Amino acid sequence: MAPMNDVLTVILGGGRGARLFPLTHMRSKPAVPLGGKYRLIDIPISNCLHAGLKRIFVLTQFNSASLNRHIAQTYRLDVFSEGFVEVLAAEQTPESSDWFQGTADAVRQAARHFEGYDAEYYLILAGDHLYRMDFCEMIESHIEEDADITIAAQPVTAADATEMGIFRFDDSGRIDAFEEKPDAARLAEMGGSVPRGSTAGGVTPDKPFVASMGIYVFSRDVLLEILRQPGIDFGKEIIPAALATHRVRPYIFRGYWADVGTIEAFYEANIQLTRRGAPFNFFHPRWPIYTRPRFLPGTRFHDCRIDASIVAEGCYLDHCTIADSVVGIRTHVSAGARITRSVLLGADSYDPDAAAGSVPLGIGRDAVLDRVIVDKNARIADGVRLVNDAGVDHADGDGFYIRNGIIIVPKGAQVKAGVTA
Repeated sequence: MAPMNDVLTVILGGGRGARLFPLTHMRSKPAVPLGGKYRLIDIPISNCLHAGLKRIFVLTQFNSASLNRHIAQTYRLDVFSEGFVEVLAAEQTPESSDWFQGTADAVRQAARHFEGYDAEYYLILAGDHLYRMDFCEMIESHIEEDADITIAAQPVTAADATEMGIFRFDDSGRIDAFEEKPDAARLAEMGGSVPRGSTAGGVTPDKPFVASMGIYVFSRDVLLEILRQPGIDFGKEIIPAALATHRVRPYIFRGYWADVGTIEAFYEANIQLTRRGAPFNFFHPRWPIYTRPRFLPGTRFHDCRIDASIVAEGCYLDHCTIADSVVGIRTHVSAGARITRSVLLGADSYDPDAAAGSVPLGIGRDAVLDRVIVDKNARIADGVRLVNDAGVDHADGDGFYIRNGIIIVPKGAQVKAGVTA
């Protein structure tokens, strides 16, 4: 088994996160809260720590303050080890005055910070994916296959394939092409990722395409050589070009994996946590997801009806109904409120001394929320009704947005009494 201290991890924080707006209006994608008490960045970092990978850089360039704070407060590794989790923000240098232009360009610009570390392999991850993976197995596969580049991949449906990078294999199971986000017409022309009769990639009739998961292992010299060549994105340029010059191998992953980089995907990933037999949950007995310890009290319920929901610690729920929802830390739900199929991200602090006449922090009396994401520190007044009865797909309202039919109340926003959507 390869020693994990031969591996350096780089987590890509992504760009502006426009597809997650307004959740990314004041924070970077990896800092977006998840599951009531976690943040997206906790997923890849936890997977790394369970694999013994303790040298981790996180690359960001937009709204990185909250991410910096979360990492500093959460991942304080042993001072007697060489482990660290460090944020590298985009910066102007004598060589470059540009922001990160793509995934490969981000790693290229950050390379001057990590190429001096003693590491035989680089593990490159995304900061907005939800999954559990044993990176030791992937790195071992990279070594055993004598690969230059190993890409985690999984079979997907044609509908999902249009948003992902798709492999094509030859008769021997070798990758011979890679196409980034092919449209439906191109997928129909391809028919699938593997030739008829081949078992390469583990495809099935309902999942005929093999897609990249955006998780890479590079041998050290290969990555540093590739970064000296043109190309700003791994999926669009670097990987397709490398197929002709390097040994590129897939690592087929058969577990749950989701890209939560859009509002709809983020919403579904949270809501599925409330369901029996969910493909991903935070209750794994040997593989917990780590996050910041907050030392909050247990949640207090008074005459509530709660079903198929997750309620984080530190909440105060009074005579309300909650179903099929995620309730984040320090949430206050007032009497008579009804919350269904919603994701409440909670609050950063309590609000015991709200000014007279102001809307208190949390969900007001008799408010009705259905299919709503309420970001942190939001204030929803008494009697507000956010249910999208009209089925609006996209709109900007008074204290809220609608994206993909989902109502989003932004961080720190106030929805005044009388508002209905």
